[in-house]
Amino acid sequence: MDAHETAEVHHSPSSWQQPCPQPASAERTTLVEEIAERVLALSPGRLLIGIDGFTAAGKTSFGHELAERVAKSGRPALRATLDDFKNPWRERHLYDRESGEGYYRNAYAYETAKRLLLNPARSPEATSCALCSIDPLTQEDHAAQTTLLAPGSVLIVDGVFAFRPEIDAYWDFRIWLDVDAELSVRRGAERDQNWAGSDAESIHRDRYLVAERLYLKEVDPLPRMDAVVDNRDFARPKLLTS
Repeated sequence: MDAHETAEVHHSPSSWQQPCPQPASAERTTLVEEIAERVLALSPGRLLIGIDGFTAAGKTSFGHELAERVAKSGRPALRATLDDFKNPWRERHLYDRESGEGYYRNAYAYETAKRLLLNPARSPEATSCALCSIDPLTQEDHAAQTTLLAPGSVLIVDGVFAFRPEIDAYWDFRIWLDVDAELSVRRGAERDQNWAGSDAESIHRDRYLVAERLYLKEVDPLPRMDAVVDNRDFARPKLLTS
């Protein structure tokens, strides 16, 4: 991969951002490179990659790392997260979004994600897409801010419920990051203390975890994965299936 001229990684304009992590270990670098090579071998044309797993499983970090490796191959990489395609928070009074089941049923705007992001990326005629609809923190609308789609672009999208029936057919390669439920709650509560305060653990246990278990029961996405990665130890991830 490194013999090619590095292409650009295009990121969402959302304020819900985190940087690409520094290399944690040789083992992690090798695993990310292996998956990047498998992705790039699929086709020289546009590719759509989905990354799913429990909240705080490390999906965004893995997506950033994978995008960096893809870009080093010379292929443009685009990064998006489904959290940037949620229904506007101002409309939450119209439906239940705060219980576990309500979050699963109502939080995400799949039609918007298809219209702005997934349909353009899948269409050979489209030359741009939006990497963000509504900023989840500021609620600013970024739908008009578009990013170039080159013929060989690789779009990498992370998010819970990425393989729901509404959008499952879009993906060329599906990745599941595996962590246990209690680790998900603990990591998520630590991460979100700044905005959720003392409610952080209950939000993760009673809303997000309930929603994710409902998703697993209804959709059963794991049998369709192209790669399942044990991401409990960030420095020593393990490829469980390939």
